[in-house]
This record gives sequence, structure tokens and C-alpha cells, in this order.
Amino acid sequence: MSTTFTLDTSTSRANPTPAPMKRLTVPAIQSRKVDGVTAQPLVMLTAYTARMAQLLDPHCDMLLVGDSLGQVIYGLPSTVPVSLEMMCAHGAAVVRGSYHSVVIVDMPFGSYEGSPEQAFASAARILKETGAAGVKLEGGEAMAETIAFLTRRGIPVMGHVGLTPQAVNALGGYGARGRSAAEADKIVNDARAVADAGAFAMVIEGVVEPIAIAITEAVACPTIGIGASARCDGQVLVTEDMLGLFERVPRFVKRYADLAGWISEHAASYADEVRQRSFPTSEQTYQPKA
Repeated sequence: MSTTFTLDTSTSRANPTPAPMKRLTVPAIQSRKVDGVTAQPLVMLTAYTARMAQLLDPHCDMLLVGDSLGQVIYGLPSTVPVSLEMMCAHGAAVVRGSYHSVVIVDMPFGSYEGSPEQAFASAARILKETGAAGVKLEGGEAMAETIAFLTRRGIPVMGHVGLTPQAVNALGGYGARGRSAAEADKIVNDARAVADAGAFAMVIEGVVEPIAIAITEAVACPTIGIGASARCDGQVLVTEDMLGLFERVPRFVKRYADLAGWISEHAASYADEVRQRSFPTSEQTYQPKA
């Protein structure tokens, strides 16, 4: 038996609840790609809280605790200020809220680039404090040695090539990558280096589609596209973007709902009722017992 957590709606507390051992594993994710083909594409979404993890878990193969929480949760201008403490706290919450999906936690900027030893210390802390199955780090050939160092020591690593948001200051923005032949070749070489170093999967973000297809065909590990191609071995989106919680989203996001509008509409209804003193009614208040 494994243990997940159920939110008690009467107290808003998370209580341990036994659940059948249904959580997928990193080897199960790897094995979905056979001889270069993934018959059933992998589904990944971001999650930062226990409740969102509960809602997404039955539908996903993987949940990514992305450092995008810097913008989505904390209102930061980029992912660069995100700390290891933030990632550990939110990673633990997502693990508590799930029992099926493989949970992967982003390693934040500055926690792994210094040396393989620094990366191991950071990754070990993440796995110990969260219970997650693996970590994700950005970078290509420059990070291959670090990825190999981690995987040889039992830490599953998901790579991330193409548009790497932690390098936004060096890249000069969030535009699509690989429009020049030289840059396209570099991204493909980065992906090969990450796969050869032992990454169990890799995110391909914000590249022109032929690059994503070439990488998917070139590497043995599954590729997860975001702004890449439907021919990747799987897809990931930031859940809040997909649900329409923000007015502006990247062009590669399909908005499946307009939760921002829905929330605003119902918050306005609540505000009107409070100002008219029509809420709460006797149904929402405690009356003396007869």
C-alpha cells in the first residue's frame, strides 16, 4: 500500500489515506518509447499544490513541479529568483496530493550549475524532502557531465533543451529557438548529449517544429514537447495557462477553459451579495437549537 493525502473539506487539512500502489515509475516512463516509437503519448502537467495534484493526478503520467511557480504562484518576473526551499515545499505538497503520477521537481537556477557535487547535494535534498521520483534541470552539452554524475548515483534526471527559461537573461527573451541553422544544430547536439548522459526523458521547449521532430527521432529517451511538436513522445503545459487563469499566454498554449473570467464573475456575485447583506443567510449561519 502507498499513502496519499485527502483534503478534509471540513477542516482544510490533509489527512493520510491508504491507496492502492498505482504510482508509475521512472522506468515505466522510459519503457513507453520502444524502438524510437511511443505508441501512447505521455501526458504531463504542472502542479504546485496538493489540491491541484489531486485533480490532475488521475489524468497524467507525470506531474511537474516547475520553477514556473515563481511567476504563477509568487508573481516573480522570471524563474531566476526561485529558491530550493520553494521547490521543496511545493514538491512535497504535490507528492502528498498524488499517488499515480511520477512527480518530477525542477532544480532552480543556481542550485546545480556550479559543479556536479553541488547538483547532487541539491537533488538529494529535493528527493529527501519531497518524496519525488526525480529532478529536472536545464541545459545541454554543458550539463551532460552533471546529468551523468547524478544518474550514476541513483538520481533520475529529466533534461530540458531548446528555450531554457532560467537562461532568459542570456537568451534575451522567450522567443522561439532554432531559427538559424547553427542554433538548430546546437539544440539537436544538446539533446543528444543529454540523452547520452543518461536522462530518462527530456523537455523540448519553444523550438521550431523540425528541430523537435529531429530530436525525437534521434534520442532513445522520451521527449516531452512544449511549444515543439505533436510528434514528440508527450506534451506538457503550465496548468494555469491551459485553464485560462492568465489573460496573456504563449502562442503554443491551447486554452481549454476561461477560469479567470469564471472566477471574476463569481467573485463579483459574492461581493454584490455581501454589500446587499443577502449573504450569509440562515443556511450559512448557526442558529440556536430549539
